[in-house]
Amino acid sequence: MRRAPIVITGTAIGAAAVMAIPSPGTPQQVALAGNAGATTTGGGTAAPSSGTSSASPTPKTNSPAAATAVLGSLVTNQYGQLRVKLTVKAGRITKVGFTTFTASDGHSVEIDQSAVPILIQETISAQSAQIQGVSGATYTTTAYEQSLQAAIDKAALHA
Repeated sequence: MRRAPIVITGTAIGAAAVMAIPSPGTPQQVALAGNAGATTTGGGTAAPSSGTSSASPTPKTNSPAAATAVLGSLVTNQYGQLRVKLTVKAGRITKVGFTTFTASDGHSVEIDQSAVPILIQETISAQSAQIQGVSGATYTTTAYEQSLQAAIDKAALHA
């Protein structure tokens, strides 16, 4: 009979701990400096995608010396989704932005906000998708690299 209060207390503590675990919320747009055009899409989290999409390049002009904007594929993982938008001029990446960038929770938003400027800087320096990943942001880095490579491939086809 002395064990009953211990078992009941343990059960109550365990149940309270399970109820305190946060559930995934709705996706939040990741705010990045200089990227006010990003849009929030979808709801909830989705299974990882193959990273393929039928997004087409969106040239600003037909002049070969002018800058051209190219969209990467929409990549979704359990922490959110993103789509890279490259600006290419004379065969060089001059700017990297996003048309879509969402995160599933506040912690993911914090990670993305610190990792993405590093990824963008690496891209501009390397002029390719062969960049150094960001420690602690593996899923963001992988999704970014997939979308970036798709955009680079499209830019090469339209050069």
